[in-house]
Amino acid sequence: MSQSIQTASDAPARASRVPLATAGLLIGMLLSVLDQTVVAIALPDIAADLGGMDAIGWIVTSYVLASTTTGALYGRFSDRFGRRAVFVTAVTVFIAGSVLCGVAQSTPQLIAARTLQGIGAGALFVLPTIALSELYPQRLRGRVQGLTGGVFAVASVGGPLAGGAITDAVGWRWIFYINLPLGLLSIAMVAFALRLPRTGGGGRIDVAGSVLLVGATVSLLLVAEWGGHAHAWASPVILGLIGAFAVLLTAFVWWERRAVNPLLPPKLFADPTLRVALPATTLLGALLGGSIVYLPTYLQGAYGMGATQAGLALNPYVVTFMAVSFLAGARVGRSGRYKSSLVAGSLVVVLGFALVSQIGPGTAYAVLALELGVLGVGFGLLMQNLVVVAQNAASPADLAAVTSATLSVRGLGMSLGVASFGSLLTRQLQGGGAQTAEATAAAVPEVLFWGVPVAAALVVLLALLPRSVNRSSI
Repeated sequence: MSQSIQTASDAPARASRVPLATAGLLIGMLLSVLDQTVVAIALPDIAADLGGMDAIGWIVTSYVLASTTTGALYGRFSDRFGRRAVFVTAVTVFIAGSVLCGVAQSTPQLIAARTLQGIGAGALFVLPTIALSELYPQRLRGRVQGLTGGVFAVASVGGPLAGGAITDAVGWRWIFYINLPLGLLSIAMVAFALRLPRTGGGGRIDVAGSVLLVGATVSLLLVAEWGGHAHAWASPVILGLIGAFAVLLTAFVWWERRAVNPLLPPKLFADPTLRVALPATTLLGALLGGSIVYLPTYLQGAYGMGATQAGLALNPYVVTFMAVSFLAGARVGRSGRYKSSLVAGSLVVVLGFALVSQIGPGTAYAVLALELGVLGVGFGLLMQNLVVVAQNAASPADLAAVTSATLSVRGLGMSLGVASFGSLLTRQLQGGGAQTAEATAAAVPEVLFWGVPVAAALVVLLALLPRSVNRSSI
């Protein structure tokens, strides 16, 4: 009796803390996405200062590898140790890595610090997505997750803008130091305001499954990163990595069927919704990665824009992405009818890639801006609604595992998309001879054309979604 009275009396206090917890979680999410993109614009200055130009790409790759491979693990850790404790620990690791990046005196030191930073960042998109779905009732889940889609869009495109401005003003080291006050603010907000029960009890962490999954993911990402660039596709290194991926993935599936507390319970893949949502999210990630990375390249080459101008020129993409993500999340959250919005979004993405693949030297920016808006509408209908569909298909006990898996495969898809589109761009440039900015701009639309069949495959997958998805408790 006294317990129920205490719980009831505590409810208003907990509710009053929800906005503060939401803000703290979103700041952490912003940091994780920003640091995927903010460094790219500063690489020339970093190379000039530290040297090691031959390994400079690993400053980006090490972060992506670390954050992508650890993302799936944090859901289970937070089930056992609590969302708040794991989030605060992850932000602390991220801050420590950021400080070490700022004081690095050589490229190997910076790469090692970026790896540590990425290990912390692996939690900073996954855990907020899980926690926000638990802080708010299911009817509001689409609207709230729409906010995370807006954060992703702003950070993805705003990263190069922020990186360029900070590097020009105070030097490249401050793109890492700026994470310190923001990270501490996030920790303070979440430590004070986030109150969620632990859902996973005292079950053991699936260490063996985690190691196998990390190994398989790293192998696949290295194939995408090195194939056709550092090593020929038929080279022993690439073939060995492909073989390692196949063996490790097979071993992971075998182990998960026998593990007492599996990292990814096999029963999840018996659900018809998740069998569609997870591969669809991977394709969506590939399309997002390719467009976000290579459209600024086109803008700089075709219109002679600087990095800051190119980032601003992507506003039609970003603004429509944010607006549609929030509005669509609110609408479908009220109705519970996700399938029509997802199929419509994938059809709009097909149209968007078809349009941008036809741009050329004579295309006015106003025309391109409209086409970028089309892509923004399509991705806004898709991105967070796919996450919500996956969450709604999961039981409360499996919510963390499903959310972690969904965001991890999206990150994996983005990495594969960037690498695949990059390989296609390299092939186009090698075939054309000259590798000037103008030649690059001319090649980008031909590369983006390959987004059309990928988006068409996404349409087919989403058409297979069940009409009703609602297993989670409200």
